[in-house]
Amino acid sequence: MPEEAARPIDLHTRDEGSGAPVVLLHGAGSDHTVWNTVVPLLAKEFRVLAPDLRGHGRSASPKESTFSFAELTGDVLQLLDTKSIDSAHWVGLSAGALLALRLTLDDAPRTRSLTMISGAAYVDAHTRAVADRWSEIYAKEGGDAFALRLLKDLYYPDWVEAHLEVADALRDEVTRRDFGPAVKWGRALGKFDEKNRIATIRVPTLILQAMDDQVVDASHGRILRQSILHARIRILANTGHLIPVERPNETAEAIAELVRAAELPSPTQSPGAA
Repeated sequence: MPEEAARPIDLHTRDEGSGAPVVLLHGAGSDHTVWNTVVPLLAKEFRVLAPDLRGHGRSASPKESTFSFAELTGDVLQLLDTKSIDSAHWVGLSAGALLALRLTLDDAPRTRSLTMISGAAYVDAHTRAVADRWSEIYAKEGGDAFALRLLKDLYYPDWVEAHLEVADALRDEVTRRDFGPAVKWGRALGKFDEKNRIATIRVPTLILQAMDDQVVDASHGRILRQSILHARIRILANTGHLIPVERPNETAEAIAELVRAAELPSPTQSPGAA
């Protein structure tokens, strides 16, 4: 049965640089600022678009929206049309990685490459339990307890100790952010399962996974690597779920390497082909 989808909306988007288009997709409950340290690094060489997905950041949250993947992909594809971009390199983090995967599977002609960061081909019982725990703590214990739980689940402990300012920033963010859209997207995420289709992917693919991810087990990276032809994988030790925040330089370098390789002419292309 096809997913329900409200009509596409315009997404607030950070758009920097020039060259091959790279679209950075954040996860549920976040916004484009999660890429703040990565965008300038990639924009030296590529055109980088980091949108706020519907209901997140400065993008609208239509009342009728179900936050299905059909709606989210529709918004992103409209963004490409608005920017006169025919195809892009998809880069997704967490739930954004699942969105990038769905775009790759359903819209192959518009896909140049796929990078999945802290992602998976399906949402397992562990990740669902983590999301349920977040919802319960937020509802029963309030914002401070919720922020503390996020701090423990999203980041590597040693990184937090070296960046204590993130705790106050996260607490402030929790108090001002509407998590309603994230909850709705979370319902759609719970049903996400593309493990039977990922073997069909034929675009250059990169998997970035954290060994110490408390949200998505690192084993999902190996599943993706074994299922997607010629996929590259990099597993980072001493790193939590939010890889681009903790390891921006390594993240940007890995993405840039994949995009450069994907932009090389195909071996079957004649020397004069466009």
